[in-house]
Amino acid sequence: MHPESFSPLQLSFWEPIGVSVACGIIVGLERQLRGKPLDVRTAVLICLGTSIFIRLALVISGDHVDTMRVLGQVVTGVGFLGAGVILTRSGHVVGLTTASVVWALAAIGAAIGFRLYAAALAWSVVVFVVLMTLELLENRIAAMRRGAHARDQRSKEL
Repeated sequence: MHPESFSPLQLSFWEPIGVSVACGIIVGLERQLRGKPLDVRTAVLICLGTSIFIRLALVISGDHVDTMRVLGQVVTGVGFLGAGVILTRSGHVVGLTTASVVWALAAIGAAIGFRLYAAALAWSVVVFVVLMTLELLENRIAAMRRGAHARDQRSKEL
C-alpha cells in the first residue's frame, strides 16, 4: 500500500470508510434497537478506527515495522475498551455481550484494514444474525433463561 492511497481524491481512500460504515451499521443497529450502550455510531467508529490503524501500519511498513504487532496492540486496546462495559450489578455480571461485540467489531475493522471487504461484510452479517437469533431463542426457550440469563429487571441493562 502506498501513501497515495491516503489521498481523499482516490477511490481507495473511500472504500474502507464505506465498508467500515456499512459493517458498523449492520452490527450497531441490532445493539441500538435493543437499547444497548453500544449504538450505531460507536460500532461504526470501532470498525473505522481499527481499519485506520491497520492501514497506517501497512503504509509505513517496511523492513522495520511488523503489521502484526500493530494488530496485537489494537487487540489489547480493544480488550480494555470492552472491559470497560462489563459491570457487576446486584451480584450479576452484565455487559459481556456488549464487550464481545466490541471485540468482534475490532476484528471486522482489522479485516477492512487488510482490504478483506467481502469477509468483513459477511462477518458483520454473521454477528447480527447471532445476536438476533440467539436472543429470539433465549426468549422462546425457558431453559435458556435460567441462572445469569434469567429475565427480570436486568433485561434493560447492558
